[in-house]
Amino acid sequence: MKLKVTYTCIAIILICCLYTSCKVDSKVEPQVSDSDIKLSWPDYFPPPFYNFEENPRTKEGFFLGRKLFYDPLLSKDGTISCGSCHQQFVAFAHSNHKISHGVNNKLGTRNSQALFNLMWNKEYFWDGGVKHLEMQPVSPIINPVEMAETMENVINKLNQNSEYRSLFKSAFNIDTINSKYLLKAITQFMGSFISAQSKYDLYLQNPKSNPLTISELSGLEIFKKKCNSCHTEPLFTDNSYRNNGLDNIFQDSGRYRITNINTDMGKFRVPTLRNIALTAPYMHDGRFETLPEVLNHYSHGIKQSATLDPELEHGITLSDKEKEEIIAFLNTLTDYNFTNDKRFKE
Repeated sequence: MKLKVTYTCIAIILICCLYTSCKVDSKVEPQVSDSDIKLSWPDYFPPPFYNFEENPRTKEGFFLGRKLFYDPLLSKDGTISCGSCHQQFVAFAHSNHKISHGVNNKLGTRNSQALFNLMWNKEYFWDGGVKHLEMQPVSPIINPVEMAETMENVINKLNQNSEYRSLFKSAFNIDTINSKYLLKAITQFMGSFISAQSKYDLYLQNPKSNPLTISELSGLEIFKKKCNSCHTEPLFTDNSYRNNGLDNIFQDSGRYRITNINTDMGKFRVPTLRNIALTAPYMHDGRFETLPEVLNHYSHGIKQSATLDPELEHGITLSDKEKEEIIAFLNTLTDYNFTNDKRFKE
């Protein structure tokens, strides 16, 4: 009799343990308010290419996306998160890293780009190899020198985590996590990175109340004459791909990797200049440490090659004073409201 009771107790304990290991945690309340997920941008911004129509933003989705963005669980060895190489205080670039370190301290070949105003991009990365915002996180996750994981392993790890099962249930009403909703959640977070509150923006909105200095205004006029064709206002990029005359430009074939078109050899996506004072080092390989180095390259460092952008054939003539004034203007593009926004902190 005692033996029978003992077996019965053991069976009950095993059933309880099995239930506990498989059940979804009770609902986790997101530490996000309704106002936190509101999107806004100036009326002088063009219409975005991505609009969240098929990925409606919610408090739960945003909260989940933020947790995923900063979780090294998405990497093979649990050491690298999206936030490892995209740091908020430098506009989600990677501070003082020419190229980023991945799992096992492996090195890539390209500089980590800043992450903001992503809704206005048609394509992503230096070569435009990804054409949809929701697919952007896949590349770093599966890249062998970045997070070095597989999507299948990531999904398995998330499904084994009761907290994540609860969070996905709350955000998307699904019982089993899949890659579709993983990517939608991260996009709800990253897609919210809008930088449009710099000194330049305040000046555009109300010049009398937010004037630029004489040096900044002069720099703006020089910029419009000599830089604006590629770094077009107000996003400060035309999203094109160009060979900008670096030496050894063909060590990385750039856009050619994607198109296999010879005329795309050595071309890279024109980066935005918003927050440029924070996002050093510069160029696709992080070769320049400072903005004066960048301007010196354009004024007298252009290297001729078959695919060099025609606008740079003779370089960009800039005096020392003009360089100083351009840099003074570029500093007005820094958006400290964005880099200190508590909604985006880990």
